[in-house]
Amino acid sequence: MEKTWLITGCSAGLGRALAESVAARGDRLVATARSASALQDLRDRYPDTVQAVSLDVTRPGDAARAVALAERAFGGLDLLVNNAGVGFIGAIEEGEPGEYRPVFETNVFGLIETTRAALPALRQRKGARIVNLSSGAGIAGSAGSGFYNATKFAVEGLSEALAAELAPLGVRVVIVEPGPFRTDFLGRSIASAARRIDAYAETAQARRHYREHNDGRQAGDPAKAAAVILQAVDADDPPLHLPLGPAAHRIAARKLDAFRADIVAWRDISIATDFEGHAPQGGR
Repeated sequence: MEKTWLITGCSAGLGRALAESVAARGDRLVATARSASALQDLRDRYPDTVQAVSLDVTRPGDAARAVALAERAFGGLDLLVNNAGVGFIGAIEEGEPGEYRPVFETNVFGLIETTRAALPALRQRKGARIVNLSSGAGIAGSAGSGFYNATKFAVEGLSEALAAELAPLGVRVVIVEPGPFRTDFLGRSIASAARRIDAYAETAQARRHYREHNDGRQAGDPAKAAAVILQAVDADDPPLHLPLGPAAHRIAARKLDAFRADIVAWRDISIATDFEGHAPQGGR
């Protein structure tokens, strides 16, 4: 049975690859981008099943209008994909509020408001799904990506809480955590701190070097990523966490190993913090 999707950030990258795959298999789609003209070719190829609309996730009212279009044109909404996002490179000390706050506005607050706008429609559909694009950067922090890490860690925590809230309602959440895919993310979708501090030349600034030498050379195939996402959302029991690509799996494995090592090494000391005689209780 055909489903109705709303995908943000469809002009390029993973969002575009997913939009192409969704349209090609015959599902209904509200494709969005900050400029709807970037989606006109998709609309022209699938005039009966694709609607294109401008949506800037930081602009109040845009998400609600896109959801209303899905309901008006296709009778409801089954899947929301929060894909729109931007990156930022710089040491924490190098970043200025005018540089890093917009990253939070798009990656965190924009995702929140788009989700809130779509939830009333999604709750009406049995088997509805929300797909939130996180990143390997949402699994583990790294020098030079701290602000971006922070936004994606926020997406992870929000999504886990949302999954717990929606599970009794039959709506499932999938957190997609891609590694490096050959999109324009390292190009026009990412900014760098204007300030450079020499003390971070060997740590945070190495991330700038990575960007300069890997843009357009990433190993990941966006079309293959889209195919995995489709398989996940079609599953009766979709995963909550979906690392995509070998690099993302390596990041997750290293994080789990390091986390476990710290827990084991400090367990006896760190658990001895309750008042004497206090009965053990469940975790928070």
